[in-house]
Amino acid sequence: MTAAPHARPLRTWSVFDGVRRRPNEYEAVTGHFHYHFGREPAPFDLDPDSAINRWYLRYREGSPLRGVDWEGFRDPSQLNYRRYIALQHDREIYAEGVVDHFEALDADTDLNPAWVGILGRLYLPARYALHVLQITSLYVGQLGPSAYVTNAAFFQAADELRALQWIAYRAKSLSLTHGHDLADSTVARRFWEDDPVWQPARETLERLLLAYDWGEAFVALNLVVKPALDALFKTGLADLAQANGDGLTAQLLRDSGVDSARSQAWSTNLARHATASRPGNAAVLAAWERTWRPLAERAVDGLSTVFGDAPKAVDPADVVAAVGASSAALRASWAGEPHTA
Repeated sequence: MTAAPHARPLRTWSVFDGVRRRPNEYEAVTGHFHYHFGREPAPFDLDPDSAINRWYLRYREGSPLRGVDWEGFRDPSQLNYRRYIALQHDREIYAEGVVDHFEALDADTDLNPAWVGILGRLYLPARYALHVLQITSLYVGQLGPSAYVTNAAFFQAADELRALQWIAYRAKSLSLTHGHDLADSTVARRFWEDDPVWQPARETLERLLLAYDWGEAFVALNLVVKPALDALFKTGLADLAQANGDGLTAQLLRDSGVDSARSQAWSTNLARHATASRPGNAAVLAAWERTWRPLAERAVDGLSTVFGDAPKAVDPADVVAAVGASSAALRASWAGEPHTA
């Protein structure tokens, strides 16, 4: 008698694509991790009318950005927690080496007091802007429709915290030579709340906190506001710092720019994935981008005026143009618009 054929059990990775492909480490700890997306009648195992279910149904499942297999998206960096920690550990070692080098030179004592005043007005109050970028990144991740989206947004939030920590360090280090007020958060807060150059940026960022639709929050943050502010600070201010003899601030800002490039890479991929899955999403993304672009531009216009007050000044119009060109290049990368440098 012939024995019945024995059915081979499915491998644990068969859930990924139906062709029994072995997932890599990134996919194994990220794919299908969320249990609360696309479930009927509500995402969470609670009363469908509970506050959290109504919130997710309205601002995630109810978003105009829809019709997408979000599990099909991939972060180009393919970061998981282990890889992110290892990457940023190495980055911190580099940054600490930069700090040790400039501290050994006692470089802050040679800074022009007028330049230190620019840092106190523009760089140190940026902690409040970064807090908003961090909070909004966490919100995008919290409502993300797949762990591939959530993890990328959460790592982005961690990047903002890292940049915040270096601003805190810089405030303290400058205060040791140029006055205790530089390390006083109430002084930085007055610039944030009262300085006219900061008010357009503050309005933009506070409006960002009210972008509850997850798709709009993603577009406003990752495709419009954050890229513009990153270009202003991590390129424009870094160059201005270098011109004014502040190599430490310049290098810390440029190091943080590596995180900005990674953010733009996964954001571009996500926007392309959304439009490839459903062409109608292109109009949705473009509409949100058009809504938020003037707000970001006003923020840059206000802050750029400070560049003209530095000891070795830069024409604010040149700063605005450079940020505008950077934003246009990013827009072309995900929207398919023609772009000329």
